[in-house]
Amino acid sequence: MALNARLDHRNPLVFDTHELGRRPGALQRLTRTIDAPKDLGIQRVIGVPEGAPVELDLRLESVMEGVLVTGTARARAEGECVRCLEPVELELEADFQEMFSYPDADDRGRPKAEPVDDAEEDEDRLFLEDGLFDLEPVLRDAVVLALPMQPVCQDDCPGLCSECGERLADDPDHHHDAVDIRWAALQGLAGSLEDGEKDEMSGAEAGVDEKQEK
Repeated sequence: MALNARLDHRNPLVFDTHELGRRPGALQRLTRTIDAPKDLGIQRVIGVPEGAPVELDLRLESVMEGVLVTGTARARAEGECVRCLEPVELELEADFQEMFSYPDADDRGRPKAEPVDDAEEDEDRLFLEDGLFDLEPVLRDAVVLALPMQPVCQDDCPGLCSECGERLADDPDHHHDAVDIRWAALQGLAGSLEDGEKDEMSGAEAGVDEKQEK
């Protein structure tokens, strides 16, 4: 990944490593509560609402090639049950670990003799910029991995009735009388014949009544 451009230290997800220096083995622990950024989670499935509190516990360790960041993010995620469409809430705990490399050092932490433009080599790497690093891409990846792809309100949620859409958990005895489609046409024909017979009988009775009146 290319170097970030002008990280803003006022951004709550940007952290400063200057206290560590470049002394391998130096440690720093940080805790911070931030407002969740927009679209933190699996879009249209489940995620942390924008602005909701996210608690971060971080461990920063200076190593030869950069700063190793290990941490945990905790928050409340909200979504929708994929079976019955009822709201779902769960406590999220996402662990992560990421290396932020010094831009002027190679993989062994030694200063680069000459700048090398190697896009493929840097594609998957994150870098420090003036001693700062942006945790947001790491946080987003960790949250997505920690969330269920198909959230449910309960493990045995029966879902919705396929015929009327009723939530089956609310009415365990809910059912519909099954009708064999092979007999549906005959039932309709029988109903038509019965209606015709009733009309004929009604007409005959009316004729008898008229004769009796005469």
